[in-house]
Amino acid sequence: MIRNIVQVGDTVLREKCAPVTSFDESLFSLLDDMKETLRKAEGAGLAAPQVGVPLRAVVVDVEEGYFELINPVFVWQKGEQVGPEACLSVKGKSGIVRRPDKVKVIFQDRKGDKYSLVARGFFARAVCHEIDHLDGVLYIDKAADIRDEEDV
Repeated sequence: MIRNIVQVGDTVLREKCAPVTSFDESLFSLLDDMKETLRKAEGAGLAAPQVGVPLRAVVVDVEEGYFELINPVFVWQKGEQVGPEACLSVKGKSGIVRRPDKVKVIFQDRKGDKYSLVARGFFARAVCHEIDHLDGVLYIDKAADIRDEEDV
């Protein structure tokens, strides 16, 4: 099911999200809906609060593949990259954001099993952007030179 993507100004985007504790059909449905919503919106990632659910769950769909990260936590961050970002919850804007170039994250999958991944480049940018959503942080809080997309 395609879910509505909430926009900046909605209070759920500024909440610190609760950890996922139930790895059940309701979580599976949320993740499946997030995947479908993300693909329809043609984005690189989507966090649960962006569909109005204040839980620590994100999906990322990049060149390296499709990933579901439940209760993600950074282990380390290295390097630096500066580049453009936009957000499905901040329509019509983009900005320049400084992010780590490489990150290691531990997380759980939809069944609750624990994993880790190392992301580099754009993949790392997408992971950082989505995990920020879980703490109520939007890219516009970190961005320099925010512009209307038609001005870019």
